Amino acid sequence: MFSSILFAVQVTVPNTGTTWNWTGTPIIIGSCLLVLLIAGWSIEKPHVGPKMPLPFPSLFNNPSVGTFLAAMSFGHIIGVAAILGLTNLGVI
Repeated sequence: MFSSILFAVQVTVPNTGTTWNWTGTPIIIGSCLLVLLIAGWSIEKPHVGPKMPLPFPSLFNNPSVGTFLAAMSFGHIIGVAAILGLTNLGVI
């Protein structure tokens, strides 16, 4: 039981949101891998807890699950900031 007024209002509202695309994906992946490489060597206790099964454990210093999650979170923060900055500059 919808009112026809709701349908009329929905059609008139413009779509102001941006659509998702693949242009920022390599930046997010690169920033996450870079932070994972740095985090394995710079965190004080990266081996506390269960180990993360990564394909190249010696390259990433065999991090724990907590180290991996922290690195991925920070990598996404850095990547999103880089994408927003590059978008504002007009590069992307």
